[in-house]
Amino acid sequence: MLRMRNITKIYRTSLIETHALSRFQFEVEPGEFVSVMGPSGSGKTTFLNIAGLLDTFDEGHYELGGEDVSQLSDVEMSRVRNEKIGFIFQSFNLLPDLDVFDNVDIPLRYRGMPRKERKEAIQSALETVGLSARLRHYPSQLSGGQQQRVAVARALVGKPGLILADEPTGNLDSAMAREIINLLEQINDTGTTIVMVTHDQEMAHRAGRQIFLLDGRVIDIRDEEAKPLFDPDRFMPSMPTPSLA
Repeated sequence: MLRMRNITKIYRTSLIETHALSRFQFEVEPGEFVSVMGPSGSGKTTFLNIAGLLDTFDEGHYELGGEDVSQLSDVEMSRVRNEKIGFIFQSFNLLPDLDVFDNVDIPLRYRGMPRKERKEAIQSALETVGLSARLRHYPSQLSGGQQQRVAVARALVGKPGLILADEPTGNLDSAMAREIINLLEQINDTGTTIVMVTHDQEMAHRAGRQIFLLDGRVIDIRDEEAKPLFDPDRFMPSMPTPSLA
């Protein structure tokens, strides 16, 4: 589903160069649920932006769903994003002036899908996340957990092969966080590949595989030889999950 080879990303200013990713190697098989952890500055955000075709890179090779996306134009990247990737963000990123139905409709409108097909797809996605009765509510009328469910429906509505989730439980209390991770597990069980960046170790361990980023490189926790080299608890101390209450 996702294959990165020797990805290098350097941010440059007039004074310094910052190597966000250094010969980065990462592969995700179709249908996997992978969590990504690491301290601030480890390269998580850069990785997610490149994986989602929201940013380019300096060197390396990237295949998404079997397609080489290393040299795509901006227009081509937009097409691939819309067709193959769903995004879930920590801050929900819902448009406050649109109701639930219209927020979920956004990616389908970009596809030019006929209205009848869009309506059916939106209703199906909202049923999946348990919000069929709220389709005409606005974000301000929903709890944090409900807003994140809308965001999940928006990511799911176009039936992407890959969902990228950036701290999807970071703004939720522990009960709501578990509801969202349960929902992601259900979606993954249908065959959708999920890559989730998180600081929450409990949420990370719900994924089928956990990897750890450090200094722009990957440490795969499945690798028995890598385990003695680091202790994730040193870099990811347990912290209470923030509540919206």
